[in-house]
Amino acid sequence: MIDFKQIEAFVWVAELGGFRAASEKLNTTQPAISQRIAAMEAIMAVRLFERGARGIKLTEKGQELLSHAQRMLDMRQEMLRVAKEHNAIGGTLRLGVAETLVQTWLHELIERLHNTYPALIVEIHVDTTHVLRAQLVSHQIDLALLVGTSQEAKEQHLHLCDHSLVWVASPSLKLHGRKISVSDLAPYPVITYPAVSLPYREVKAVLIDAGVKAPRIYGCASLSTIVHMTRRGIGPCVIAPEVIAEELSQGKLCLLDVGSRLPDISFFACWMESPDNYTVRTVARLAQEIAAQSAPSRS
Repeated sequence: MIDFKQIEAFVWVAELGGFRAASEKLNTTQPAISQRIAAMEAIMAVRLFERGARGIKLTEKGQELLSHAQRMLDMRQEMLRVAKEHNAIGGTLRLGVAETLVQTWLHELIERLHNTYPALIVEIHVDTTHVLRAQLVSHQIDLALLVGTSQEAKEQHLHLCDHSLVWVASPSLKLHGRKISVSDLAPYPVITYPAVSLPYREVKAVLIDAGVKAPRIYGCASLSTIVHMTRRGIGPCVIAPEVIAEELSQGKLCLLDVGSRLPDISFFACWMESPDNYTVRTVARLAQEIAAQSAPSRS
């Protein structure tokens, strides 16, 4: 079997015109170069060089094979270069993302990945944290940007950002502009994230603690649907304010001054530990960097 040392010897003997010059170039001995050429000729059953009183020259077949050998060495160098470069990331990354991040800074992450790692193809899966975590454990996605962490032994994670939760309503409900209590919201259904989510559980606990019996909570996986229902005056909602910045600035939705403050929700980049997760870890760190740059100010 021909190896790269033989191919390398063949190319440099041809380029430099002699065995001695090739041996000096490759930092070896002239007999070693001769052995490599002889072995290569024996394997292919061809003569690569004509040896004469004036030195050596390529045979016709040797001239024909030289371009192939040069391409093989070039491909090896390219492979080694790619292996060493930090931006040599390619293939397909299956990225799961919670919708709150889609509505805030995901576009910045995708743009940075496109510019920095043009060989990387990103498949984006938008869903709830509950669904994304199940997909991550079953290896249906490679990296998930979601709420919280799990007790899964092989899960690795990086903290991305925290988002506050606020009470919001349509101005038509006339709940804004004054301090209200949680019990004042009892006549209305509260619209928020799905029933399996942390915000839903927190909202339910707050309503029950305030003495609201059998609270009505509409859990929804679609943020756009939550916003639409709230704008229509169906009821107040609990949501991250960054998602509705435009509606708030235009007065289509109003922040409510409710006595009970809800806890923040923390987002993490999560992936399953494996021997080859360089790409996943690189994208997770980039997501962490962009999340920090885009973090909402806390006054």
